[in-house]
Amino acid sequence: MLKTSVRGKYSSMAWKDSVLSAGKDFIDESLIEESLFFARNPDRGRIEDILQKSLAIETLLPEETALLLQVKDPVLWEKMRETAARIKKKVYDNRIVTFAPLYLSNLCVNNCAYCGFRAENGAMTRKTLSLEEVRKEAEVLAGTIGHKRLIVVYGEHPSTDVEYIVSTMRAIYDVKTATRTGSPARIRRINVNAPAFPTEALTRIRDAGIGTYQVFQETYHHATYQRLHPAGTPKSDYQWRLYCMHRALEAGIDDVGIGALFGLYDWRFEVMGLVCHARELERAFGIGPHTISFPRIEPALNTPFIQNAEYAVNDDDFKKIVTVLRLSVPYAGMILTARENARMRREVLPLGCTQTDASTRIGVGNYSRNSDTQEDRKQQFMLGDTRSLDEVVRELARMGNITSFCTAGYRCGRTGQCIMELLRSGKEGHFCKLNAILTFREWLDDFASDETKALGEKIIMQEMQEVQQHLPQFHAQLCREYRKVEQGERDIYF
Repeated sequence: MLKTSVRGKYSSMAWKDSVLSAGKDFIDESLIEESLFFARNPDRGRIEDILQKSLAIETLLPEETALLLQVKDPVLWEKMRETAARIKKKVYDNRIVTFAPLYLSNLCVNNCAYCGFRAENGAMTRKTLSLEEVRKEAEVLAGTIGHKRLIVVYGEHPSTDVEYIVSTMRAIYDVKTATRTGSPARIRRINVNAPAFPTEALTRIRDAGIGTYQVFQETYHHATYQRLHPAGTPKSDYQWRLYCMHRALEAGIDDVGIGALFGLYDWRFEVMGLVCHARELERAFGIGPHTISFPRIEPALNTPFIQNAEYAVNDDDFKKIVTVLRLSVPYAGMILTARENARMRREVLPLGCTQTDASTRIGVGNYSRNSDTQEDRKQQFMLGDTRSLDEVVRELARMGNITSFCTAGYRCGRTGQCIMELLRSGKEGHFCKLNAILTFREWLDDFASDETKALGEKIIMQEMQEVQQHLPQFHAQLCREYRKVEQGERDIYF
């Protein structure tokens, strides 16, 4: 592990003294609990006002989020869900971005009570991929399945330090393969889910071409965090982990992703924690999280904590979580994963989600082995949805969504402060619609089954008509670029 950089107040050896007040961080539990208490039985008119603020793409105050969380009226909840869907359409249009998680190792020095990868879990078969094995995984993901972006997952272990992360990222980007049609295929964007590194390490990961740096706090409740993350392990330091997004932004990583693992503590408290985290990043850096994730705990090999989880979240409350997060941080991308089963994903996706994974394999090395067994002793938890990317894309088309494989914004500089302004103004959706059409055409030609291709082409025609009607200044150029894609050119974008 690299030594902590002395650059900046969030990464110096005395960083806690420089950013904490009397040892306290920005998660004020008393304020959160008081806000939830005094928000009981909220006034309908007040809720209506808050929804208008959300529609203006303004981040809600914690006390406003608390009011939403305490709504009991089912009619008002329906209004909240409708508003959440309108916000998603306003900011991100009807596109859904797809990705695949790629687990490179299941070795970990931590002992998180809820995790199948915890060090003391002797039932887990341990494996770290070599660079050649990483390349084989990337070849399948890019050339056989058709993914353009990955979330690459690393545990906290000496064998997967920053040197390994940088090397594997470069190996993935270096993979050049071909589709069944002979078109070139490669991974265009790597997001990283990794430990809470110091700034110096994050600078190196930035230089390797990271997209979004993703670290979940797991739970924002201090006592619960300490109970579930044993002392003496790197992850036991709540505040070091809490400020890792500060260090990432300080290191020049423009896009960061936050999240909580729902089921560890009261879900309303965790939603409040996520909103407080988003507002703190806005305060400190002028930009909030690029994405927010909201996974629920799932069964894991030899992990009894999950079977007795006191705060497990039911399906109705899970939908409330997604709705309130969309309303509270309206500009953020929201990631719905294959932890959820197909039915739940169909029901939750319209509430404001923007990204989802597909063809998901979380066993280490399972893509190149073509293994989707749920009894794999190399995977962190059990999945709810292992459908192929083709099946997921087909369902999205039936729901009226266009699947986007675009990574243009990150190569055009539409990141950080720039993308935040574009998202809040609704302008980013214009670029996204154009690039979604081009990349979807690519994917349909190179990977889709006949049934999926037919449905996808109907969606493309609808999207082209919308561009002609609402973005006429781009229509002629879009048609020219679209013809190039039909003729076999790849990776064209606005």
